[in-house]
Amino acid sequence: MLSEVAFFSTLIVTYITFVGRSDVGPTPAVLSLPLVIGTTICLLSSSATIHMADKSLRLGGGSTFVSWWSATIVLGAAFLGGTAFEWHDLIYRHQLTISRNLFGTTYYTLVGLHALHVTAGVTIMLIVLGLALGRRVTSANRAGVGLVSWYWHFVDGVWIVVFTVVYIWSR
Repeated sequence: MLSEVAFFSTLIVTYITFVGRSDVGPTPAVLSLPLVIGTTICLLSSSATIHMADKSLRLGGGSTFVSWWSATIVLGAAFLGGTAFEWHDLIYRHQLTISRNLFGTTYYTLVGLHALHVTAGVTIMLIVLGLALGRRVTSANRAGVGLVSWYWHFVDGVWIVVFTVVYIWSR
């Protein structure tokens, strides 16, 4: 986790250092704040659902665990879908690509690597869901669920910082 904190800290500082230095092309003003507020609500809500999943597993509720875990997956996928929609708009409507200007480079690197971490989390949660549906995840062997939960909370915490810096501060 410490290396991930250092990694994202470096990317965030790089973004802050170079924002506003693009002399040609789109700037942070082209970002869709209403869309990203919606996807942020999905992602932050997923922290509550994964907490409830972990708690229900601790209390022995297998079917309740599956429901909360599935809700977390759906919310994570909704976040990724919103990110894809935003990128489509940025690329085709505003011609903002990773190579267009310094803003495009730093934006796609920071937000893209966060999206990659969300994708990894959703993939791991799908694997755990498959194991749970096969009755291989129980309250007696829930350590893996706890680790995935901590990872997911970390990804959500990173997003709070990324959202604040990219979508609020740099506008």
